[in-house]
Amino acid sequence: MTEETEDRQAGIEGLKLKVNGHQVHYLKAGSGPPVVLIHGGASDSRDWLGTMTALSHRYSLYAPDLIGFGQSDRSKDSYYLSDFSEFILGFVEALGLEQPVLVGHSFGGRICLEVALGRPEKARKLVLVDTVGFGKVSRFGTIVLTAFRVIRKLLRRQQPYPRILAKDEDETHWLCINELPGLRMPTLLMWKRHDIYLPLSIARRAKKLIPGAQLAVLPGYGHAPHGQNSDAFNRRLLDFLDQDQV
Repeated sequence: MTEETEDRQAGIEGLKLKVNGHQVHYLKAGSGPPVVLIHGGASDSRDWLGTMTALSHRYSLYAPDLIGFGQSDRSKDSYYLSDFSEFILGFVEALGLEQPVLVGHSFGGRICLEVALGRPEKARKLVLVDTVGFGKVSRFGTIVLTAFRVIRKLLRRQQPYPRILAKDEDETHWLCINELPGLRMPTLLMWKRHDIYLPLSIARRAKKLIPGAQLAVLPGYGHAPHGQNSDAFNRRLLDFLDQDQV
């Protein structure tokens, strides 16, 4: 394993690491129990800069650029969900992290779920932020996403992120609702009250299905409470991380 310090900003380091043969970039900050922060399908590790700054006094925070994103290797134009879950498992192993808390936003939350459902011994807690997999994207959200794709095509702009594929039609929304009762680790759902892509109703249904799950609802419209409601988000996340700490 090799690491190379690239820059420092507010105590946050930019590092490089080999994971499953891929050259990977990630951000690291703080000291204490490990927390891995996984960005969504239209972002990169920088999405977590505010959270890393706010929580670094109590926790070691690691935010990778997923393969195909940011400064990490992009070996192909498209990936499956399993490619990303295997990457996160490899990332945790390469850094020698023992049962980190997994925090994921949107598609990153679905990656966390894939790890937690398939390899529950690898994570201590789970935080799912406006996460894919609990229900279909709303009709309005689908229109917005389609419009973005059409505009990029008309402007002949290259797609900055890789395509994320489903193996068959049933997996188009990466639904895992039937598997949620088997999730046995402490879980916090954090959701915008008015998410144009993934309505709050699907989070409420997921809370009922995941044993002992907590749900924190943050006000307003949007899809990214960690950016739009950063102070409230960070306080609630810190409270959840601190629960049951010795």
